[in-house]
Amino acid sequence: MSQKTAARVKPEEAETAFGPGDAETGGLLTVDLNALAANYRDLAARAKPAECAAVVKADAYGIGLKPATAALASAGCKTFFVALIDEALKLRTVAPDAAIYVLNGLNPGTAGAFRDIDARPVLGSMLEVEEWDAAARAAKEPLPAAIHIDTGMSRHGLSADEANALAAKLKSLAFKPSLVMSHFARADEAGRPMTLRQIADFKALAAKFLGVTASLANSAGLLAYPDARFDLVRPGISLYGGRALIEGDNPMQPVVRLDVKIVQVRKAKAGDSVGYGGEFKLTRDSRLAVLSAGYADGIPRASGSTNEKRGIEAVVAGKRCPTVGRVSMDLVVIDVTELPEGAVKRGDLATLLGEGISVDDLAAPSGTVGYEVLTRLGSRYRRTYIGG
Repeated sequence: MSQKTAARVKPEEAETAFGPGDAETGGLLTVDLNALAANYRDLAARAKPAECAAVVKADAYGIGLKPATAALASAGCKTFFVALIDEALKLRTVAPDAAIYVLNGLNPGTAGAFRDIDARPVLGSMLEVEEWDAAARAAKEPLPAAIHIDTGMSRHGLSADEANALAAKLKSLAFKPSLVMSHFARADEAGRPMTLRQIADFKALAAKFLGVTASLANSAGLLAYPDARFDLVRPGISLYGGRALIEGDNPMQPVVRLDVKIVQVRKAKAGDSVGYGGEFKLTRDSRLAVLSAGYADGIPRASGSTNEKRGIEAVVAGKRCPTVGRVSMDLVVIDVTELPEGAVKRGDLATLLGEGISVDDLAAPSGTVGYEVLTRLGSRYRRTYIGG
């Protein structure tokens, strides 16, 4: 896996910081906006001739919607996807000319809010279509919107029958469909028959929306299924350095680095238990470092270690050190016995993301994914932005 830029940048080299001061914080979260922009340019080049949009929902996967949007717009992105109208409102202040689509659709009575900021709902039910059409008719404007068709997720989207019926009456609509789209269920697994079926089904349905831009590919679809790119691709996790495909190398640059303070270095004896529940018993006399981060800061609670299960690791003084015991709300304990005596002390930093540790590495021991790790990184860190 590629480990560039953010993995090498130290917190002291960062340019713009927010949150508590270095001395007061438990951790330093460094976001490399240059790496984000580089990932966008990489994906856009792969997608050609399709347009490359950017998914910036959930506060741009936790890294900060406004700085991420500004960096992506500077890199050439003109179309953005968020989940909520509130996110669209924030995005509009940074990207005044961008096309903004709201994936969670049209909440009842919110058509005016969309119109006020020129945002486009992703319409996933006939009730939403009817309400948006009525709003366009009342405004006497062909308000643009996306049509979402369900091709296998059984989540948001019109059925195939509803999509066919809507396509047959496009000319009578008061609003203007600007995009027809669907979403993959398992494109992260190469060669799945379900994914190939979704591509074929979407291609047949999209063809009935003559002159309307078509979009199916997420990050995994863009990377692994060229036939899924259509007119516009919508990468998310790959922009932020996460792994989109289960197998193979991750070609993206890491965007986030996390260094946390060491609160204490202590000695413990063989047979001592560590952490809640006593699930880890030391098998040797050990030196332990207590880190100022926990599940309140987005470190998965289940990512600690027991004597039967290895958990996450942290890099201290250039060496990977394993966790011992459960992750608690505010603290993680790691074993630094293998480091020379005096090589680590109170106030030093331990790296949980960076130095070869990816968001997916941090996610794996708890059975979750890099998406969840990124979106849960806490507000107690001192957040620093490089570039952008």
